[in-house]
Amino acid sequence: MPAADLILTNANVITMDPSRPTAGLVAIKNNRISLVASGEELGEVRGAKSKIIDCRGKAVVPGFNDAHCHIFSFLRKLRSLDLSPSSVRSIADIKAAIRGRAQNIPAGNWITGTDYNEFYLAEKRHPNRRDLDEAAPDHPVVICHRSLHACVLNSLALVMAGITRETPEPPGAVIERELDTGEPSGLLFEMVSYILGQVLPPLSEEELAEGIALANRHYLSMGITSLQEASAANDYARWQTLKRFKQSGKLASRVSMMFGFDALPQFQEAGLVLGSGDSQLRLGGVKIMLNEATGKLQPPQPELNQQALDAHRAGFQLATHCVEPGTVEAAIAALEYIGSKSPLAGRRHRLEHCSECPPELLERLRKLEAMVVTQPPFLYYSGERYLATLPPDRQRWLYRIKSLLDGGLVVAASSDSPVAQDNPLVGIYAAVTRRAESGQQLLPEEAVSAQQALAMYTINAAYASFEENIKGSIAEGKLADMVVLSADPITSPPEQIKDIRVEMTIIDGKVVWGD
Repeated sequence: MPAADLILTNANVITMDPSRPTAGLVAIKNNRISLVASGEELGEVRGAKSKIIDCRGKAVVPGFNDAHCHIFSFLRKLRSLDLSPSSVRSIADIKAAIRGRAQNIPAGNWITGTDYNEFYLAEKRHPNRRDLDEAAPDHPVVICHRSLHACVLNSLALVMAGITRETPEPPGAVIERELDTGEPSGLLFEMVSYILGQVLPPLSEEELAEGIALANRHYLSMGITSLQEASAANDYARWQTLKRFKQSGKLASRVSMMFGFDALPQFQEAGLVLGSGDSQLRLGGVKIMLNEATGKLQPPQPELNQQALDAHRAGFQLATHCVEPGTVEAAIAALEYIGSKSPLAGRRHRLEHCSECPPELLERLRKLEAMVVTQPPFLYYSGERYLATLPPDRQRWLYRIKSLLDGGLVVAASSDSPVAQDNPLVGIYAAVTRRAESGQQLLPEEAVSAQQALAMYTINAAYASFEENIKGSIAEGKLADMVVLSADPITSPPEQIKDIRVEMTIIDGKVVWGD
């Protein structure tokens, strides 16, 4: 056996490979795993130039894979005011933060803020344009709700967006109006992607470079070695930007990029298909957004069916955003429609979120060979709000992870970052304990084991992007992406999982974070 470049020894290796669940030694040659063994084989792979890392009994797991996140929105967030509940407690606090930023940048420059959450504000309401005008009348301002399904603009920003009293609601969106004047209040629902993508000026190359450097360090510190970029705004230009990030070495984590249905012709004209690219950057599925913000399904079912069938026939995986039961049912109906026209087997069409899934919908989903990409961190970061605002009859079907797994579905985990923080260990904790940050518990009967939760962030996430043969487990021949943890998430007391730290991140057999 050739001498290894890097050897992890004296390790508690949790492989996620059922043929060899645990090991004590991992050897790496070039960027692949060359040996997974008990530890007695060190002499067989050790060479004069081999680098040896003594893990001192610590846990080694496959690199984490965030199966649904938004890299470009995260870059925006890194350059925006932090208006999360940990930073602001009232609309007065939000105004103070905006006022402070306005004093330090020239008039006319955009001010952006992220993560406000009216549930935790003292006033228990969304801010409006008048609030933001008081803080920064001479700057266009947009602040985004934690969910990224709502945002608030001040008067100047509304003018720049072309939104007036006469502006009709775009399909599937809501422009809230003042009752006494009929003027826009500043609060917009389901228009964040339009505002950020078409109204705000794009980030400059310098801003992109600064942002991706910060994001790269962050992802590596979380042990996230793979990202699945899930924005419906993604198009061929975004693909080229990500390619630049990868080729320049500015983004170490691997990326699978989904894209919006409207961009499908762009990729077809470029001759790209599902899986185009390489192990660093590959083309993923077609993202379709469903919502009922206006009380009606958008897009309507016939249009959804046709989009889904067109993407399917083009050879692409579907990734359908669906949250409430109405949208989950619509996504399932679209897959049933495809199945009546074309084989579904092996296509791994995805339901993104599938947040509320009553039994009758789960039964239909089981028959479709589809999979679900869920967000355990939502239980932790939004659980208190769910319990306070959702009727009990809807809480019963919320993030039913165990039921989905018991139903035979493959379930991958993700953060939807920047909607929620993306620490995978908090996600694993939430899936295992079903506890909110407040300590309250949501549907404890839907808890899963730590082994199942870890699989959702590793091998199942790799399956979601058709990459389970090259990553997601620690096995010979696979890419050498691994994480060394401060404790074993499988055997640690459940309450301690969220406090486990990433001590080292390895991508392609190279230590990219930690000692």
